[in-house]
Amino acid sequence: METTVCRSPVSKRRSPRIALNAPVAVSGEDRAKSAFSVSARATNLNKHGAAILVGRELLVGTTVLVKNGRGTQISARIVAQVTAMQDGVQTYGIEFLEHDKRANSFWGITFPASA
Repeated sequence: METTVCRSPVSKRRSPRIALNAPVAVSGEDRAKSAFSVSARATNLNKHGAAILVGRELLVGTTVLVKNGRGTQISARIVAQVTAMQDGVQTYGIEFLEHDKRANSFWGITFPASA
């Protein structure tokens, strides 16, 4: 059974998105339950996660490990499939599972305070 998380566009975000791109490595298990570790790109960064563009089919609800360019790793949950496969890449929304100092500084930028 496949699970999809839909968020209301009127629901308030916990932190603003920043339209930056960051190279990341993503590892975990794909839809076929095969272990993988691939380069990916994170976009629409926020304090609690991002959108990731990855060339693997992933399942909503599963956990992946995301590694930034400075070598910091963090666990994240796939919360939504944002786009279908396009040119061999799909976009997924991820949410960090940790909410500590490492998570707050994962992207290496300071986020504006939420309104």
